Amino acid sequence: MSAYRKTPEAVASLTPEQYRVTQESATERPGTGEYLHNTEPGIYVDIVSGEPLFASSSKFESGCGWPSFSRPIVAAHVNEVRDSSHGMIRTEVRSVHGDSHLGHVFEDGPRETGGLRYCINSAALRFVPREEMEAAGYGDYLEQVEDPRGEHAAGAASTKNKTGDA
Repeated sequence: MSAYRKTPEAVASLTPEQYRVTQESATERPGTGEYLHNTEPGIYVDIVSGEPLFASSSKFESGCGWPSFSRPIVAAHVNEVRDSSHGMIRTEVRSVHGDSHLGHVFEDGPRETGGLRYCINSAALRFVPREEMEAAGYGDYLEQVEDPRGEHAAGAASTKNKTGDA
C-alpha cells in the first residue's frame, strides 16, 4: 500500500481555497497563486496526500497566470481525465492517491521538453525545498531537482525516461 493517501484529517486541515480547488475542482484566480513566481529548487507535492507531483527543474514561465510544468515527477502519480466543463474540452489533471484536482494539461508547452504544459493551481500544492527533501522522505527525487548552485542534477535531463508519457 502506498504511503500517500487522502485522509479526513488532511482534508479538514485545508484552507477554504485549498478545499475549493482540490475537492470541488475549482480554479484559483490567475496570477494569485503562492507558487507562481517561486524559483527555489525543490519539489511540489499534493497538499492532501503528499505524493510527489512536479520538480522545480520542470517548472517554466508560460505567462498563463498559474505555475506551469513540462512533466510530472512520476507519471503514475497523476491521472489525466477528459473535462468538458465550461463549454470546452480540456484534460484535467488529478493526483492519483489524493484524488485532488490539480489543474489542466495543454499541448502548448516547450517543444524541447515534450510540448506539454501542466497548468497547476498553487492551492493544490505544497512546496518542499531541496534542502528539506531528504528529511521529509523525498530523497529519491533529489536527482530531479537543481542543486543549490543552480545546476541541474545528473538525472534531471533524463526524467522523461522515468516518467513516461503524460
